[in-house]
Amino acid sequence: MSKVLVLNASYEPLNICSWRRAVILLLKGKAEQIEHNGKLVYADFPLPTVIRLRSYVKIPYKEITLSRRNLMHRDSYTCQYCGDRRHDLTIDHIIPRSRGGSDSWDNVVAACLKCNVKKGDRTPREAGMPLLAQPRRPQSHVYFEISKHATSGEYHWKKYIIGA
Repeated sequence: MSKVLVLNASYEPLNICSWRRAVILLLKGKAEQIEHNGKLVYADFPLPTVIRLRSYVKIPYKEITLSRRNLMHRDSYTCQYCGDRRHDLTIDHIIPRSRGGSDSWDNVVAACLKCNVKKGDRTPREAGMPLLAQPRRPQSHVYFEISKHATSGEYHWKKYIIGA
């Protein structure tokens, strides 16, 4: 089904909702339609793809959970050692768990099986395998979640998402 990007009154991305929820917000007058895809919901009512709330909503801070899926999205499904882009990557601890390394955003990266085995129980420096990018915790929960959908085909959202 079609997803709709919800913008705050200040035009910053707030959420993603179903097209039905977006239509309800439009009919109640709580939002205005910014963009549509040309398909019609009713006789003269186009299916929204981007809506903007009429009143400002404060965005609560929400911690992004460290999960395999979120880690792979953060690293763009790219091995952080050789740059190979694939979907069957493993998770590598920069400081190995056997040496006290933790499961945290700044200690884990996506790695292909070949690089993970080559690195073994060593640090990247010891293995002579520098990282392509220094790992870090994603900044904003809202932008992180929306960017997942924006990269999966919702190209008309890109102008509303920073860094997409």
